Amino acid sequence: TSEAMQEVYTLLTKASASNITVSITGETGTGKEVIAQTIHYNSERKNGNFVAINMGAIPRELIESELFGHEKGAFTGAITRKIGKFELADKGTLFLDEIAELDLNLQTKLLRALQEREITRVGGNKAVPFDARIVVATHRNLAEEVQKGNFRQDLYYRLLGLTIRLPPLRERGNDIIILAQHFLQDYCDKNSLPLPLLTREAKNKLLAHQYPGNVRELRAIVELACVLNAGSSIKAEDIQLHSSLNINSNSEEDLTLRQYTDRIIRQYLQKYDGNVQTVADKLDIGKSTIYRLLKDEE
Repeated sequence: TSEAMQEVYTLLTKASASNITVSITGETGTGKEVIAQTIHYNSERKNGNFVAINMGAIPRELIESELFGHEKGAFTGAITRKIGKFELADKGTLFLDEIAELDLNLQTKLLRALQEREITRVGGNKAVPFDARIVVATHRNLAEEVQKGNFRQDLYYRLLGLTIRLPPLRERGNDIIILAQHFLQDYCDKNSLPLPLLTREAKNKLLAHQYPGNVRELRAIVELACVLNAGSSIKAEDIQLHSSLNINSNSEEDLTLRQYTDRIIRQYLQKYDGNVQTVADKLDIGKSTIYRLLKDEE
């Protein structure tokens, strides 16, 4: 329900109604593949295949074969013809995740495929046409990668299309609680467990965390809390956080006094399991100041 996600939904609607190339950016764990799937299954291509490939997860020597396929005998071990991801995605959507990890030589071949709307299998000489919506994603800044010489400028402009930026979870306010309750329900349903309630202190602790792992991290935290809780409610001590905010970091980020204050309060809420009274006493501030911060998060 956050304003940041409402803006994403507006762009999703526009993307789903067209065949434009979509570029999704955002930190790791923000749900880029979920967004790509949402576009596909709400578009005219929903009856075609949704084909995903993570460029950073496949060895460099195999990525060309994965993308374009290969003919029998194309190289040692190629005992049969293989259909690549481009052909599998014909009439559907091809999702190229972590596109910035693609080797420069293969970027050239990808550019040609996108321009010509056809591919050639490794070891073959026949052009194979394809008709697929292209959605790409990366946690890197592609414009900066172009400036560094790591990414082709012409491919960058070819892929630009409609850009959707996914906000990090820490910018999504009360979405944290909505998602936590969803993950709680999902875990309990799958494991035939009674649904516990999130206490106010547990919610405060969740809201105070910075989530470097974003939505993926939140799911892990909630599922662990389900295992650790011993009653009908999840308490602050059941919320196990694996990283804390360091307000004395050497980051060059410029913050306002209000932002520094908010960070300090969040750090103390995390440290003292969301106990507002304890944090107020430790910082020598009124509880209303802390509640105002938490209300702003909602």
